[in-house]
Amino acid sequence: MFDALRERLEGVFAKLKSRGKLSESDVDSALREVRRGLLEADVDYKVVKTLVEAIKTRAVGKDVLESITPGQQVTAIVYEELSELMGTEPAPLVISPRPPSVYLMVGLQGGGKTTTTVKIAKKLSSGHKPLVVACDLRRPAAVEQLRILAEQSKIGFFGPAAGESDVLSVVRGAVRFASERLHDVILLDTAGRLHADEELMEELAAMKRQLPPTEVLLVVDAMTGQEAVKVASAFHEKLSLTGVVLSKLDGDARGGAALAIRQVTGVPVKLAGVGEGTDALEVFDSRRMAQRIMGMGDVMGLAEKIREMADSGGAEKIAESLKQKKFTLEDLLLQFEQIEKMGPLDKVMEMIPGFSRMKGMGSDDLDPKRMKQSKAVIQSMTREERRNPAVIKGSRRRRIAQGSGTSVQMVNQLLAQYEQMRKLWKQFGKQGDKGFRLPKGLFGGGGFRFK
Repeated sequence: MFDALRERLEGVFAKLKSRGKLSESDVDSALREVRRGLLEADVDYKVVKTLVEAIKTRAVGKDVLESITPGQQVTAIVYEELSELMGTEPAPLVISPRPPSVYLMVGLQGGGKTTTTVKIAKKLSSGHKPLVVACDLRRPAAVEQLRILAEQSKIGFFGPAAGESDVLSVVRGAVRFASERLHDVILLDTAGRLHADEELMEELAAMKRQLPPTEVLLVVDAMTGQEAVKVASAFHEKLSLTGVVLSKLDGDARGGAALAIRQVTGVPVKLAGVGEGTDALEVFDSRRMAQRIMGMGDVMGLAEKIREMADSGGAEKIAESLKQKKFTLEDLLLQFEQIEKMGPLDKVMEMIPGFSRMKGMGSDDLDPKRMKQSKAVIQSMTREERRNPAVIKGSRRRRIAQGSGTSVQMVNQLLAQYEQMRKLWKQFGKQGDKGFRLPKGLFGGGGFRFK
């Protein structure tokens, strides 16, 4: 998401930074491009107008235009105003001091509400004992979907009895169930509609009066653009929302909802779904989002993913191999598995500052299929072959290719790339500022240097 907007902004800022001194007309020209990019990203035009005026007020000041680095200062101003637009600080989920904490999950049908409910429960499960409750009694499929997702994620589930049609009875039963089994967080997956009608709103209002909830969280599809802002406004008017969760933020939509929803409604965006897996949920951080929109990367997000990867235990094995300057195909397989845990490779690479501007290394070059093929090749080898690739001759290469569903050429390429990495492994600790380059073609691209 935001690819088109990021490319436009990068072009604007590159022009500004290339000039030694800026005039007010230079700033006006740049802001016209910023305005056009935001409108193309489906941001509400009133929000765009307010944002651009705020940027201009600061950017044409004497301190900026007469500074040594005016282009950089304008870039910093745009970043700060974008961050302010989306909310200066992350807004954490509220946990009630007197359990249970009750989250009323609301939203339209098809917006990702049921999946998001389980994602939040799983995110909280490290320090709490959540219970998800099926409150959509009109669609039996919704109850079954929630039950299956909860079971897969090892999260507590409560649903209606056969033939039960009173949603308030289900809520009361869920509260008793949670109390008996010490669940301290209850997430109510409510009914959705294609539109925000009065019948739906009255049902949700009745549930809110029954509890009342700790949080009223609206799940909106980030790919619906300005329509998401209208939906948020309608729900907020009736239910007094406490937070918004954006689903499908990893999609290909223009992303205007992420930029405008807080400005229009006053409700903070608390979380964002960034993938299909039940663990693909992030705390929404306006500063990090602004960095990614502007092509500045997301170093903090990347560090968190690396930390999570390291916590899984594989990093210790890799570190031990590095210490011994011994690199086998088993180590290479482990690295592939560690990288996959970080999420889609192109999304991870976008977190690296300046990655989108790297010549010949766009997201199209990062091929997850190539990594899966490489893993299959290694997994088709015997333990002896993984630890001592020198024994892999012609007949073995044909057997490995057949076992992995690839070709002898693919096996040869992987072994050649492994040999490059093995040599680099011995020198890794001596590289200093030169960094470490992954072999060309390893992920289907042209290689990449880490520093």
